[in-house]
Amino acid sequence: MRKLLIPFLIGALTLPACSVYRIDVQQGNTLDTRIIEHLKVGMTRKQVRFLMGTPLIQDPFHKDRWDYVYTFKPGGGKMTRQHMTVFFEGDKVARIDKRHIHGGTNDVGMGFDPAFPPDRKSPAGGNHDH
Repeated sequence: MRKLLIPFLIGALTLPACSVYRIDVQQGNTLDTRIIEHLKVGMTRKQVRFLMGTPLIQDPFHKDRWDYVYTFKPGGGKMTRQHMTVFFEGDKVARIDKRHIHGGTNDVGMGFDPAFPPDRKSPAGGNHDH
C-alpha cells in the first residue's frame, strides 16, 4: 500500500503545474457603440480624436483616413476583430464606415459621459442633474 501512496502523492502534487493558464488579450482602440453613436459627419478631426482617441492606424499615404481597430482573443479562444474607418475631407468628417463593427464593446464603457464637456452656460461648481 505504501509503495502505491508515494507515486500517487508525487503525481497529485505535480499535476497542477502542468495546466496552462491563457490570458485574454485585448489590443487596439475600444469601439464602444455608445461612444460611436455620437460620431457624426461634419465633426472636426479634433472632435473625433477627443471622442474616439488616437486612431490605431494613420496611413501617411492616406492622410484623410483614420482606422480604429480592436481585437480580442479570449484565453485559448478564437480572436474577434472590430474595425471602423473615418474618412475626412479637409478637417471635417465626410464618411464613417462601421460595416466591420459587430456589436462593439459596450461592456467596457470607459466611463464615457456624452454630456462632457459640460455646458458652458451652467454655473461653475453649481448643481446639475445627470
